[in-house]
Amino acid sequence: MQNFRPSINTIPPVVKNLIIINVIMLFITFVMNLKGIDLNNILGLHYIGSPEFKPYQLVTHMFMHGGLMHLAFNMFALWMFGRVLESVWGPKRFFIFYFVTGLGAAVFYSFVNYIEFQYIAAKLSPETVQMVMNSGAELLNQGQNYVDSPGKLNLILNTPTVGASGAVFGILLGFGMLFPNTQLMLLFPPIPIKAKYFVMGYGAIELFSGITGMGGNIAHFAHLGGMLFGFIMIKYWNSTTRNFY
Repeated sequence: MQNFRPSINTIPPVVKNLIIINVIMLFITFVMNLKGIDLNNILGLHYIGSPEFKPYQLVTHMFMHGGLMHLAFNMFALWMFGRVLESVWGPKRFFIFYFVTGLGAAVFYSFVNYIEFQYIAAKLSPETVQMVMNSGAELLNQGQNYVDSPGKLNLILNTPTVGASGAVFGILLGFGMLFPNTQLMLLFPPIPIKAKYFVMGYGAIELFSGITGMGGNIAHFAHLGGMLFGFIMIKYWNSTTRNFY
């Protein structure tokens, strides 16, 4: 599967419907914001120990985005790489892959968040942790935060994660595994690179950024979780399906 190229005008059904749903959800989010309702806070994925956490957020966060640029980046990547995988795998397998990688990314990110939260909380007094639990969300709503460790704890506890990035990075990993020698053109710098090296490089950057805390509020470990579960899914399918790739 080295040279498969679907028509640039062809958008297979699952990719097309995912893009439509995500666009509609961003529009609804804008409208609800005008009414004083923050859908990203309701449907975004909260820390599992937060009072705001609900199990359905593991799915709904995948259809929420922080703005037009966030949506545009994810949907462009979904269109660019997802349409190739869906054309090769078919709608059913691609649909399963998309949601398994998205859910896997959420679980992996939540696990990393839990470890980080417990590590920070262990260095603070019980009174400080309780203060963050009781008043942290209100402080963030006022555009403020605590300093140092209490501030980090507050961001973990009260900042919802939104976006389809986990599933999108799973798709990127899948494309790199199925079409490793396909030439991609980077924008900055504008040089060609094979898909396998692009994916490995991107994964290394995400790992470095996640460990060092670079990139602000970007959920790097969600991206890595999507890639990890994508790798596992493809290896599983390859072991159970003859000539899978």
